[in-house]
Amino acid sequence: MQGMHDFIPTQAKSDYINQLLKCGFDTIDFGSFVSPKAIPQMRDTADVLSKLDLSGSTKLLAIVANERGAEDASIHEEIDYLGYPFSVSEEFQKRNTNSTIEESLGRVEAIKNICEKSKKEFVVYLSMGFGNPYGEVWNAEIVQKWCRILYEKFEIRIQALSDTIGTANPSDVNYLFSELIPALPTVEFGAHLHTRTDKAKELVSAAFHGGCRRFDGALKGYGGCPMAKDDLTGNMPTEIMLDWFNEQNISTGINQLSLSAALLATSSVFPM
Repeated sequence: MQGMHDFIPTQAKSDYINQLLKCGFDTIDFGSFVSPKAIPQMRDTADVLSKLDLSGSTKLLAIVANERGAEDASIHEEIDYLGYPFSVSEEFQKRNTNSTIEESLGRVEAIKNICEKSKKEFVVYLSMGFGNPYGEVWNAEIVQKWCRILYEKFEIRIQALSDTIGTANPSDVNYLFSELIPALPTVEFGAHLHTRTDKAKELVSAAFHGGCRRFDGALKGYGGCPMAKDDLTGNMPTEIMLDWFNEQNISTGINQLSLSAALLATSSVFPM
């Protein structure tokens, strides 16, 4: 929702997320505690939270961009995870969180401390993890270096490799997961991929066969990062990802009837 210009009413947001909460997902990324000037769509995240039915087992994750956002999010007992976008691209780190990579490392440390005090789990997304549109050098070794630093220096145990602009190819995806997971066995690595629908299944397959078991998605692939570049590349379509798992006879525990209802509900939230 963050990239949409027209404000989605709070009730519409909460109604949609409540439908997602019926599906049986492990975690829902439900909102962001960020500057309302930077991302006005997320200014009502606390109000949305107050309207959610949390009677099930699904956990909640909120995105934060700095210590202030983390402090604001940490007071809510209902939130299980705080997520922070750490970029392997200097340019994107400046665009997304108004900081350098070095300053961002300081935020990682500060937010981790906040998480520990408030008993939240900390998820760090490695933004631009598969390339960038700025002409900056990218290779798998750069990503591996930052993953090691995040673990060895800050003990970040949940790291999501993020393809912010849809540049990943199956070879790179498989290589990174198959190299990182054995090298850092106590880290839970996730796949946060932005992609066109025609490439979705091959990327899911590459990540899964590389050892990844934590996958992010958005119904119908809606979304994208408005801070990366002008044209949004959509998120991994959840329903296509689930189709691949079903085709491979891999159990996901998702309630298909509730998922179908959630897919229908997208039309009341997102433009056609």
